[in-house]
Amino acid sequence: MSAIVLNENFEKASELALPESFSGINPHNLYLYVKAYQAGLRADTASAKTRSEMRGGGKKPWAQKGRGGARAGSRRSPVWVGGAVVHGPNTGRNYDQKVNKKQKKLALNFALDALAAEGKLFIVDSIEIASGKTKDAKAMFDKLGVRDALLVKSIVDENTFLAFRNIQSTYLVEENELNAFLASAYRAVVIEKAVWENLTKES
Repeated sequence: MSAIVLNENFEKASELALPESFSGINPHNLYLYVKAYQAGLRADTASAKTRSEMRGGGKKPWAQKGRGGARAGSRRSPVWVGGAVVHGPNTGRNYDQKVNKKQKKLALNFALDALAAEGKLFIVDSIEIASGKTKDAKAMFDKLGVRDALLVKSIVDENTFLAFRNIQSTYLVEENELNAFLASAYRAVVIEKAVWENLTKES
């Protein structure tokens, strides 16, 4: 597989072959990473009060015998409207799933290799919009001919951030934010050359 190398005008200049380590990766690595990533996003805010946490309910609603109705010991019983919840959700649950460094690397390489197979992996010397204008960023993006794209820059400068932030079909991240989930979520990835070299120097 090969990545498409772009010139400063975001036009195709050449192709760059991916390292051999990017091929033959089991796609299950990507599945495990995405599953763990999404599990980590869970807010874990669901909570329901048990009988011991409910307010009130100290007085017995009515006498045990004599009224012809069912017995009742508390207005906070789970069978009452406004009562407690039995086995309800709580915030003590841990959704974290372990993914080791090797699997994270394999997942990212697989995602990038899949994009390269579709001709949607691009490498460019620099992603920079000096003017900070959205129209300039949009004109650059339109040259890619893709529906949406993840842009990976070594360090995001303020002008480039301002230029891309209002384009919903693009997402600009720094090198340390790149992961397999983001790479697989977008139909194209544009990576600065310096970032690509860091990704492949150990591959």
